[in-house]
Amino acid sequence: MKIYYHPASTTSRPLMLFAQESNLQADFQVIDLFTGEHYKPPYEAINPNHLVPAMDDGDFRLTESSAILKYLAEKTSSPLYPKDLKERARVNERMDWVNTQLCRDLAYGLVYPQIFPHHKRPTDEAQKETLKWGKERAAGWLKVMNDQLLGKQFLAGDKMTIADFFAAPFVALAETVGSNLGSYPKVKAWLAGMKALKSWQKVNEVIDGYARSLKGPFETV
Repeated sequence: MKIYYHPASTTSRPLMLFAQESNLQADFQVIDLFTGEHYKPPYEAINPNHLVPAMDDGDFRLTESSAILKYLAEKTSSPLYPKDLKERARVNERMDWVNTQLCRDLAYGLVYPQIFPHHKRPTDEAQKETLKWGKERAAGWLKVMNDQLLGKQFLAGDKMTIADFFAAPFVALAETVGSNLGSYPKVKAWLAGMKALKSWQKVNEVIDGYARSLKGPFETV
């Protein structure tokens, strides 16, 4: 099994975290996003979306982080992906929520335009309006997560699941632009629990180092 990834990629880190916490044997191959390797023909043939991660398992290929994480969990019969129909549906729901709500506004609307030059808007006015919109929306999703989704200890109930593995790198993005998540105490406590995983620091060392190199001030939540 081969997984194409980059350690600074928010969508790659859930797979890295799951693999290391689960002792999953896989060949992780770096695709260098900062040199544009993901736009070159060899990788374009693997994933025409020009994104990481992607996975090859024999002649079977997947190109979406959430789908890959579910596949890995199912393939390894991980207890992090419950077999019970309703419990699994809740996990899937939470992962979809991260993909369609939190990721869109926190990552692409607020954080990425400030920390990655290729995401910055072409004019100061466009950048200002993008960040204003992203900040307002991201704050709303974090409030939903704090007040509703974390009714128990974890996102899908009282046990850690792959939904937590998937969500944690996205929530941690807020810290790269200076948020301590103090307005969302349940979210902050939940993220602290995820950071206590033995593999968290190693998995996130590249993005954490990059964050330390950034110069603010930033718009944050």
